[in-house]
Amino acid sequence: MIELRPFNSLGAANHGWLDAHHHFSFAGYHDPSRVNWGALRVWNDDTIAPKSGFPTHPHSDMEIITYVRKGAITHRDSMGNEGRTEAGDVQVMSAGNGVQHSEFNMEDEETTLFQIWIIPDERGGEPGWGARKFPKDDRAGQFVPLASNPANDDDAAAGALPIRTDARVLGATVKAGESVTYTPADAGRHLYLVPATGKVRVEDIEANARDGVAITQQDSVTITALEDSELVLVDAA
Repeated sequence: MIELRPFNSLGAANHGWLDAHHHFSFAGYHDPSRVNWGALRVWNDDTIAPKSGFPTHPHSDMEIITYVRKGAITHRDSMGNEGRTEAGDVQVMSAGNGVQHSEFNMEDEETTLFQIWIIPDERGGEPGWGARKFPKDDRAGQFVPLASNPANDDDAAAGALPIRTDARVLGATVKAGESVTYTPADAGRHLYLVPATGKVRVEDIEANARDGVAITQQDSVTITALEDSELVLVDAA
């Protein structure tokens, strides 16, 4: 099954400082057919105005992955962590048994990002945070793991940020006319693909930038770039 979820069909809320689009039910947006995709619970497409952001607020029992598309986001949390994550790079927060954090765009330009929440395998545990750079050139023509369960030795060796769930977050850049194929561990996995930029064809379905493509019951999936494209893919149980 491959289902296109066009950007203009997503839930949306514009708060002035925040223009948010929700691939799944979130806050005031509820669609019973889009509550989750396997363990993938949230995929928010956020545009944050300069010098604004999310004030300190709590989370627990969620793996929260932030993929910055443009600009940068500055993170502070109750564990004492502070970091600035720039475009193309990734941060991960394991909320565990509870953490408070803030996320601010301290830049002079808009910041755009994907925030992805995945349900952890187990509740509780000590919270954690980490971030690292993922040069786009390293992702040219192939999917590179950005975040993954440390039990996946290959992903850990490749430098993926650790998440406490049976899932992978991957990124790729594909030039127009070229293709990349992804093969999940089994056909029952839940794949969710969003082009951050560009336009792609997934089998016989065309997806524009910021559209979602929900995929399952596929032994493999081939994505062909119709324009130069930057891809983010979640593979979840």
